[in-house]
Amino acid sequence: MVWIPGGRFTMGEGARYPEEGPARVVEVAGFWMSRTEVTNAQFAAFVAATGYHTEAERDPPALAGAPPAMRQPGSAVFRVPTPDNLNWWGWVPGANWRHPSGPQSTITGRDHDPVVQVTYDDARAYARWAGLNLPSEAQWEYAARAGAAAVPEPVDAAGKPTANTYQGVFPVRDMGDDGYTARAPVGCFPANGFGLHDMIGNVWEWTSNAARPGQPANVIKGGSYLCAANYCARYRPAARQYQERDLGTDHIGFRLVDNQRPAPG
Repeated sequence: MVWIPGGRFTMGEGARYPEEGPARVVEVAGFWMSRTEVTNAQFAAFVAATGYHTEAERDPPALAGAPPAMRQPGSAVFRVPTPDNLNWWGWVPGANWRHPSGPQSTITGRDHDPVVQVTYDDARAYARWAGLNLPSEAQWEYAARAGAAAVPEPVDAAGKPTANTYQGVFPVRDMGDDGYTARAPVGCFPANGFGLHDMIGNVWEWTSNAARPGQPANVIKGGSYLCAANYCARYRPAARQYQERDLGTDHIGFRLVDNQRPAPG
């Protein structure tokens, strides 16, 4: 983990998307944060130690009128739409953290990829086991900005991508100019000013903040490999979305913070 010195910053933006505003000044105390998202290997160690079963591996809640597929353990998986099926997302039986896209997919050889298909409660269970916490939205955004008022487009001076996002016309085809058309191993791209990797792009990350009072959803931050300049461009620190707490996907992961460990001497 790396130490994030406390400070004051302007959180949110007022002009990009309505849910990001209004911009307001927020003060954050110093804290420790994971350099990268939690990986498949790290999550596997947790499962081996505890015998934990993620929500995607359990029978889903009974929903009146649910199709047969949604009565089986599984999760949400992104798909490229076709003329006969324009949906981007589908429930795939057998999709879980070990099989992110369904039973035929695997994480074998992908120990350093960020773990996905984890719900909010799955992430919290891992955090409790590790003696750590999910970051608050303010902690997350402050760390992602790394002292900068705004973070530029994720490309360097030569136009080379500096984060794992979607290059191409979403959702038809990702050109993979960044070297990836799905999740990338953590730490592949340059760290920000605080020494944190993948704070934008790769996978969305759970925060501890509820979306709205009474709504069973939490804020996720950072965007993912599915964020494209031509569509949502939510690979920015201020960007935020609301995600149902009991639904994982193949583009949402998490990282942790330590709010108790003293500052470095």
